[in-house]
Amino acid sequence: MELIFNGLVVVEIADDPGGEYTGKLFADQGATVIKIEPGDGVSSRHIGPWAGDTEDPDHSLNFWTYNTSKRSVVLTDDDEGRARRAELIATADVLLTTGRPVDLAEAGLDLEDLCARHEKLVAVSVSPFGLTGPWANYLSSDLVGLAAGGLLNSCGYDDHTIPPIRPGGNQAYMTAASFAFCGALLALIERQGTGRGQLVDVSMHESVAVTGELANPYWFYPKAIVQRQTCRHAQPTLTQPALFQCADGVWVYFALILADQFAWKALTSWMDEVGVAADLVDEAYLSLAHRQENFPHIQGLLEAFFLIQDSDTIYRDGQRWGLPIGPLRAPEEVLRDEHLAAREFFVPVEMADGSTATFPGAPFRFSGGFGNPIRPPLLGEHTEEVLTHG
Repeated sequence: MELIFNGLVVVEIADDPGGEYTGKLFADQGATVIKIEPGDGVSSRHIGPWAGDTEDPDHSLNFWTYNTSKRSVVLTDDDEGRARRAELIATADVLLTTGRPVDLAEAGLDLEDLCARHEKLVAVSVSPFGLTGPWANYLSSDLVGLAAGGLLNSCGYDDHTIPPIRPGGNQAYMTAASFAFCGALLALIERQGTGRGQLVDVSMHESVAVTGELANPYWFYPKAIVQRQTCRHAQPTLTQPALFQCADGVWVYFALILADQFAWKALTSWMDEVGVAADLVDEAYLSLAHRQENFPHIQGLLEAFFLIQDSDTIYRDGQRWGLPIGPLRAPEEVLRDEHLAAREFFVPVEMADGSTATFPGAPFRFSGGFGNPIRPPLLGEHTEEVLTHG
């Protein structure tokens, strides 16, 4: 099967989730991604948890997550190592880095000069604040990225006496990786016409700032500041709760938009089918003003409606009525999701020791064929092969 990035060579000098995930997106779809590491491995190899409680650079689940399908090459930070690195970069289509300007300078990496000397090279920098500007050399993290970019202010609970809550999953880094991947693809497409690569400067700070959702337009136009809410979108004023507990103890998400006449009729018909619509089917409730005036009564009936049914029934019947509704699932429950199973999203990957680990599959599908992750490399596993044979 010919994968879409077969033949593409990426040299990765990345040491945070944003850059590493960008490289993984290329590697899983067929690109040869050469990950350059120091002798003791990149820092992501030294972050737990650990597979089989084996605390070493080859058993970090953190490293495994972001580095499937790559080749690991260990180089020393001396004249010989930098010369070998230069040889690899000279043969690459893409150079992927994550350092701040001060880090790149210390490593002897001048991205603009490299693009000038290798006219077809696309150099992609994924850094905390970009390669220019007063904050270019500031340190950052996923939490700092979310805070400085404004998203964190929209994440949390109705109780504003407690601080915002950082969402899980390295969201700031993943947002930067998405933009870096798109930027790299655009530069590669442009190279097809001009024959020249270029420097792609991706800032995690800007990537987060541009994904502020409703916070940006609310401030740009009515000068309103959105308020974080429990499990629903931040708004200038609090909206009604959207979490309901079911008979089996599982919580489901259902945001009742009172102004949506179709949703209101579907909901009351569904409640009437179950026998708990009470007076909500009365003609008076077809008026939005009447619904708003009687919202506490509506909310009370809704809570009772959910409490007498299990979450699976609620999920399926709600979808049958055309209502956006779904259960809140723990990560381990997602592994048992029937829809993901039917699409074979989670895939078994054979590891270096012969054991099998479960990995998320490709986030996109291509009719011409798509790749799933191959096991992450052992530290320095491909050094001799790459340096000897290319």
